[in-house]
Amino acid sequence: MTFPEAQIRTALAEALGTDVQVRNRTSLAGGDINHAARLDTSAGPVFIKWHLQPPPGMFSAEAKGLTALATSATGLVVPRVIAWQDSGAAEPGFLITELLDDSAPPAADFDEALGVGLAELHQTTRSTFGFESDNYIGTTPQPNPSTATWLAFYREHRLGHQTRIARDEGRLSEAEAAACDRLCDRLDEWITEAPPALIHGDLWSGNLLRHCGRPALIDPAAYYGHPEAELGMMTLFGGFSARTFDAYETRAGLDPQWRQRLPLYQLYHLLNHANLFGGGYVGQSMRVVRRYVG
Repeated sequence: MTFPEAQIRTALAEALGTDVQVRNRTSLAGGDINHAARLDTSAGPVFIKWHLQPPPGMFSAEAKGLTALATSATGLVVPRVIAWQDSGAAEPGFLITELLDDSAPPAADFDEALGVGLAELHQTTRSTFGFESDNYIGTTPQPNPSTATWLAFYREHRLGHQTRIARDEGRLSEAEAAACDRLCDRLDEWITEAPPALIHGDLWSGNLLRHCGRPALIDPAAYYGHPEAELGMMTLFGGFSARTFDAYETRAGLDPQWRQRLPLYQLYHLLNHANLFGGGYVGQSMRVVRRYVG
């Protein structure tokens, strides 16, 4: 993939107020969507990820999410956004952030600090569910309209949204999509309301890094939602210790039935993976649906 050095130098110069030279580029793992690198520049090292033709507004949306997490006054590290560019005609898109220092091993209380930090993050609230703009979960558009209740938001803009995509793209049969619709119609039987909480939105273990031994979060799909939605993704693929959840519960408190609702929150991500990758995620999604509606 062509590296957009000229555009990156221009963006860095505008952000930092001085001409910036790129002295070295070291490729890093960037996931399935983007290319990523460490840039050693005349202004210091930075992290960049880029894509020649990203979905519209993807990098500006991520920048807003990172900024929201970073300003939430928690003990978690969130890399500072330096510059970004959404792709235009014949121009790539990219996001430049602070480079995390992962050279130190995790601190002895790393897991507990993560749990406490997430509890602090989820105390950041506003009057409605949603976010300041739509964003992405992977490359799937994630709508975030201001919505008064969690039930309405999760039914329409999370499960309903993914179900419509899966039906339209042929990932789900009509019968399978109808079963998902029945689940959505009955969500009020299981999920609870809570004040809107700022959540990372896509917190699997690959989006947890460390900086100077402390927990650091990257690649958010941030919005104001139910805290249990965060825990659903964390428990879907594993990678988080019991110490993290214990520390979270000690600081934030959890409803005694929260684990019984996790499959409903995991379903959003399973449907998204079905839409992105197909394969066994369709079957996993339908097993969750049938658990609730037969």
